[in-house]
Amino acid sequence: MQITISREQFLKPLMQVSGAIERKHTLPILSNVLLEIKDGVLAMTGTDLEIELVASSHLENPAEDAKLTLPAKKLLDICKSLPDGSELTFSMQEHQVLLTSGKSRFSLTTLAAEDFPNLEQWDGEVEFKTTRLELRRLLESTHFSMANQDVRYYLNGMSFEVDNSEIKTVATDGHRLAIAAQPLSESLNTQRQLIIPRKGVQEIMRLLPADDELITIQFGANHVRLIDGEFTFTSKLVDGRFPDYRRVLPRGGDKLVTANREWLRSAFQRVSILSNEKFRGVRLNLSSGLLKITANNPEQEQAEEVVEVGYQGDDLEIGFNVSYVLDVLNTLKTEDVQFTLSDSNSSALIEGVSQDDAMYVVMPMRL
Repeated sequence: MQITISREQFLKPLMQVSGAIERKHTLPILSNVLLEIKDGVLAMTGTDLEIELVASSHLENPAEDAKLTLPAKKLLDICKSLPDGSELTFSMQEHQVLLTSGKSRFSLTTLAAEDFPNLEQWDGEVEFKTTRLELRRLLESTHFSMANQDVRYYLNGMSFEVDNSEIKTVATDGHRLAIAAQPLSESLNTQRQLIIPRKGVQEIMRLLPADDELITIQFGANHVRLIDGEFTFTSKLVDGRFPDYRRVLPRGGDKLVTANREWLRSAFQRVSILSNEKFRGVRLNLSSGLLKITANNPEQEQAEEVVEVGYQGDDLEIGFNVSYVLDVLNTLKTEDVQFTLSDSNSSALIEGVSQDDAMYVVMPMRL
C-alpha cells in the first residue's frame, strides 16, 4: 500500500478528528486514528467511545483500498512540523508505516484496523437541517451554564429539543439556567428531547464555522449525528431525564430594570475584582433610576459602582454570583438588557431588550 497526499490536504481532516481522540486511554487503539482508503477517498476516524468524528479528503493520486491505524498525536505533530506545501508519502511495511516527506523519514507503529471500535450503526429517527451559524448560536448562547462533573450526571450536558417547528437548547448547573430557541424552516410534526454530553457540545462548537452552509442533524434512540460537508460527528447521549426547566422560570416579577449592556458589564467586571474569590458574591441595591453594585472580600477591601438604569419602583437589595451575571452579559449581543425581579429571595430573569430567542435565569445569593 502507498498513498501520496499534500500536507494541507492531510492535515485539515486530521486536525478535525483529533478532538475526539483521548491522549491517555487504557485502550491503546483509542490513541490512534483510523485511516481508510476507499474509491479514491481517504477517510479518517477518531473516537473515545463516547463521541466519534469522521473527516475525509479526496486523493488526487490513485491508491488501492486499505485500512490502517496510526498514533494520532505523533502523526499530528509530525504533519504540523513539516513545511507548507510538503508532499507526504505513506508506505506499509510489516507492522509499521513509513512516512516520507522530502528528506524526512518517520517510521510509525500501526495497530490492527480490525480492533478499531466503531459506534454501532443506527438509523436516524428524526432528521432536519439548519445552518452552521444558527446551530453555533444556539450552543454559544447556552453552553456556559452546563454543569462540570456534577453528581447529577444529566446536568453535565445540554438538553437539545425539537418541538415541531422549533429547536431549543437548554443548560443548567442547578444555580443558573440558559435557554435559546431557533425556528425551523419546516415543521417536523414531532417532539423529542435528548441530552448531548459536555464534551460533545464542546467538539461541535470547535468544528462549526459561523457561516450559512446547511448541516444535517439526526436524532437516534441513543445517539445524535451531525452530517456536514467536511465531517460527520456522532455522539452517544447522556442517559437520564433533564429537569423540567419550565417550572423554575420566574413568574410574576414586577420589577423591571433596563440598562445599557456594555455599561453594566464593565461595572460588574470592575466590582468583581474585589469580590470574594471563592464565593464571587456581589450586592445589588436598586433605587429609582440607579443601581449600586458593591463587593467586598476577607481582606476588608471593597468596590462600589453606581450605574444609571431604567427602573421605577420600590428599593430592593439582592445578591448574585458575579461570574454568572457576567457570563450572561458577555453572551448577549443586544445594546440594552432587561432584568426582571420580584424580591431578594427570588431568581432574576435576564433577557436582551428586543431579543426574544434567549433567556437566562440566575438564582440569588445570601450575602
